[in-house]
Amino acid sequence: MTDPEFTPADSDSNARRSEPARNLAVLVYILQGLSFFLGGITGLVGVIINYVKMDDVRGTWIEPHFRWQIRTFWIGLLWTVIGIVTTPLIIGWFVLLGISIWLIFRIVKGALALNDGKAP
Repeated sequence: MTDPEFTPADSDSNARRSEPARNLAVLVYILQGLSFFLGGITGLVGVIINYVKMDDVRGTWIEPHFRWQIRTFWIGLLWTVIGIVTTPLIIGWFVLLGISIWLIFRIVKGALALNDGKAP
């Protein structure tokens, strides 16, 4: 008779490898969110974590999250620079507003997908 409270250890090595990586992905989503309040430096720290740990997550279900986070950072940085440069032309303010909404969407969508155990 099996105990309903007992859960056997998972023998899948990819599942075991992905749990610390999942925690890193959560950390990077948090760092990306904090970058709105801390001038972007935490976003930079997050993308560095992504690049350093990419080999560790290769082949796991976490890899798409790392790629999503890296893409979010670089596209966000590009459009933020464009927005800042064009603020004297007024259009830059709209670019900055648009990229802010887009970044929030990407961070929330990725974090919710991670929570559900899915790719973003």
